[in-house]
Amino acid sequence: MPMPAATARSAETGAEPSLPASTQGLLVVNLGTPQAPTAAAVRRYLAEFLSDPRVVQVPRLLWWPLLHGVILPLRAPRVARKYAQVWLDDGSPLAVYTARLAAAIGARLPGVPVAHAMRYGEPGIDAALRALRDRGCGRVLVLPLYPQYSTTTTASVADALARIAKDAAELPLRMVDQYSTDAGVVAALADSVRAHWQAHGRGERLLMSFHGIPQRLVDGGDPYSTQCHATATALAAALGLGHGEWLVTFQSRFGREQWLQPATDATLRLLGETGLGRVDVVCPGFPADCLETLEEIALQNAALFRAAGGGTLAYIPCLNDAPAHADALAALVVREFDAWR
Repeated sequence: MPMPAATARSAETGAEPSLPASTQGLLVVNLGTPQAPTAAAVRRYLAEFLSDPRVVQVPRLLWWPLLHGVILPLRAPRVARKYAQVWLDDGSPLAVYTARLAAAIGARLPGVPVAHAMRYGEPGIDAALRALRDRGCGRVLVLPLYPQYSTTTTASVADALARIAKDAAELPLRMVDQYSTDAGVVAALADSVRAHWQAHGRGERLLMSFHGIPQRLVDGGDPYSTQCHATATALAAALGLGHGEWLVTFQSRFGREQWLQPATDATLRLLGETGLGRVDVVCPGFPADCLETLEEIALQNAALFRAAGGGTLAYIPCLNDAPAHADALAALVVREFDAWR
């Protein structure tokens, strides 16, 4: 399966026979998560994640000893403690909300088998595709829960599908590669912000925080930053926000190289130093709450904002399995199925 073009809506692989709608299946894919909030489980997860050359583009001979000899032994216990702070009774927030969202989408697509998988960890993409094939699917639409395309995320799912397709060429696949300005998703985001404001009041700024990537990738043509800003602009317009009422930042920097700017933590520190009483933070690039939203933003960055002299950081939760989110993604899936002729 070829890597999808950055500006394309979807990518395809395999033959494209004339198939009745009942044979269509849907696979919802998210990034992945450890199976437990323990150092051992986190180490296994990070080893797979950080071994992907899409994620860390360093020669293997240099990266492998550093990853296994230094980074994983030091990082895994620290990250495990962070996961423990946000772990739910049913498991990792990302795993719980992804499963619920996939089920909610499936409830809106009668007759279409739906499964979910993780790019790293369990359930795996290959096993999920086999399960859909066993349920009678003759072709499968793959929906990565990455609203904005990036070579570090979406293209990695395409890589996995390409490897699997070599062994299962009889199962045609089509992948949605971005939905950064999908009207239904933007409307759901805007409604969630309004509902939060109605219930908790409104801050002096709305900060839209997206996951960062290295600036080098954007300079090389990755459209991620452009699509993040497109999402933010669409959300601001839907909320009727004016200049100075909202801003875009990037979080979760890893390593020493230059990442997309401005950084979320540095921006919150500056806002705190001005004595801002309250800032609201929403993460439009994260369809489901996870470590990066619940611990990094709602706990770590909230404390940073207060320590710098600010007041309250109000975190607005991700859409997760909210009905409006499931409605929007189900409508997107129907449009993709209709286009797949």
